[in-house]
Amino acid sequence: MMRRGIAELPLHGGHVPRWLALRMKRLAELVIKLLVDEYGTQGVLERLADPVWFQALNNLIGMDWDSSGSTTVTAGIVKEVLSKEDLGIKAAGGKGAKSRKTPEELKQISRLYDLEAEEYIKTSRLVAKVDSVALQTGYQLYHHVFFVDQEGRWAIVQQGMNPQVKLARRFHWFSEKVESFTLEPHKGISGIKAEHALNTIARESKEYQKTLLDVVSESPTKIEREVKSVEALSKGYIPFYKPYEKREVLSILKRYESLGKIELNKRALELARELGVSSYDELLLIKGLGPSTLRALSLVLELVYDVHPSWKDPVTHPPDPFKFAYAVGGKDRVPFPVERGTYDDLISFLEKLLEKGKEEREVVKQVTKITKKWKFPEEEKRPT
Repeated sequence: MMRRGIAELPLHGGHVPRWLALRMKRLAELVIKLLVDEYGTQGVLERLADPVWFQALNNLIGMDWDSSGSTTVTAGIVKEVLSKEDLGIKAAGGKGAKSRKTPEELKQISRLYDLEAEEYIKTSRLVAKVDSVALQTGYQLYHHVFFVDQEGRWAIVQQGMNPQVKLARRFHWFSEKVESFTLEPHKGISGIKAEHALNTIARESKEYQKTLLDVVSESPTKIEREVKSVEALSKGYIPFYKPYEKREVLSILKRYESLGKIELNKRALELARELGVSSYDELLLIKGLGPSTLRALSLVLELVYDVHPSWKDPVTHPPDPFKFAYAVGGKDRVPFPVERGTYDDLISFLEKLLEKGKEEREVVKQVTKITKKWKFPEEEKRPT
């Protein structure tokens, strides 16, 4: 499971024992309180949206350093801490069925902070559509947590699972980073780069997006005929307007099929045409427009209109903050079993630190500089 010293995020079973979960919650609570006091709520959101910082927090509280649970457990603990404390930040959503409660929980948070709920619900839906439809790498979303502060800023951490290889990929968003939801909007993506990805949100996909909107404005029946003509291309039929070699068609088709079925949802296209969608954001939000339909449309754009999406995987951060696993150890005994005494000493130290003023904390900041250049023993870095 290792590549050049970098961990993947494999699917792990098991659970966090109660004695460890209680300590994780207390330690996470102390860390977040210190962060709010030092950097404000925006500073907390910015860090949650940082793949390396998020993974480091996971390691600090004692979770596995290289598992899919590093997202679900850590995000769940942070959400629980924020729900019990009045820190100016709340969270909605979670893993599986909990993610479907996001809209209702966002309404509750919006009432609490006097925000416009529908704006955040729309953002939640659009972000999920971007990472499941507009960006396709074989990962199916199953985890979505939406953090909101009292000023209306937000961060989103969501994760997908590739069921074939049983590996996870984590997507991070931060409101202050997003200029466009459909042009390189992520704060970061944690995972191992794939050989290719259907990436329709890369900056070089602007022409693709424009042409796609033009094609969708046409009759769904016409688009369906074009999909069938592409199928004919794969069987050797060569139309006069695009002299593709059969070998080339098959290689392009195979690349799309590696991501799943190619099926057109005509009802979704009819709805898009009726509504007269004028932006890629609006198109993605059309009910029924899923990954298979976008694959069909993209295939038509490539082989009929000679307009291409990007196939560059936008992963920014391979998960690797292994250094922080040395704080208290790891749940799966890597790099060593969690030491309860050390864990309790750390909690006690942070509790006392929280009581002190910012001036006194400066001393601690100076001490942390000592560890910045420390390297972990490479031989201890192994998958759990």
